Amino acid sequence: MSVSTPVNDSLAALPLFPLRSVLFPGATLHLKIFEARYLDLVGRCLREQRPFGVVCLRQGAEAGRGGATLTQIEEVGVLVAIDEVDSEQAGILRLRCRGTQRFRRTAPARQLSDGLWVCDSEPLPEDELLRPVPAMAATVHALEQAIGTLQAQDALPFAPPFKLDDAGWVANRWCELLPVSLAAKQRLMALDDPTLRLSLVDEYLRGKNVVKG
Repeated sequence: MSVSTPVNDSLAALPLFPLRSVLFPGATLHLKIFEARYLDLVGRCLREQRPFGVVCLRQGAEAGRGGATLTQIEEVGVLVAIDEVDSEQAGILRLRCRGTQRFRRTAPARQLSDGLWVCDSEPLPEDELLRPVPAMAATVHALEQAIGTLQAQDALPFAPPFKLDDAGWVANRWCELLPVSLAAKQRLMALDDPTLRLSLVDEYLRGKNVVKG
């Protein structure tokens, strides 16, 4: 089962799942759900065929990791489709989810009485489908090699199909793999231009001698 929202839909009171990580469109996300507010959220999203949003925490506690007196979340996040649900035991759900479309908060996030964070948001357009320019060929090839290595180790953090002819997809997958700060990943994810995102990734890889030529 997948849950998604078209570009032209409004996202009033979008339920949020704050994490200390940056989710990118096309990424696979595994979640273990046991708090009542998130169990209710999953049930509601499945019943209503609606997504929820994953957003990076600038400050505060992750879901399930205790309370914090002050929570700050990023302005841009990613909508999530629930692809698979497994109830391993009473009161615990394991989800396999997929990042779909970016969104931007249009108002401050607010916390409901049960502790769930929500915000009014607007969907952002999906990346335009653009082929990587020839100058990025080495970066594309390096990702293809990395995919082969990670597959052999059963450690691939994203699922097929592998869209190596899509500049935005290549950039997003590299962003997931690069050992850079959350703030840097957030800035890259929030960029509207997929070719610029890939260009910045290429510059980083060349600076670290991961890519040459």
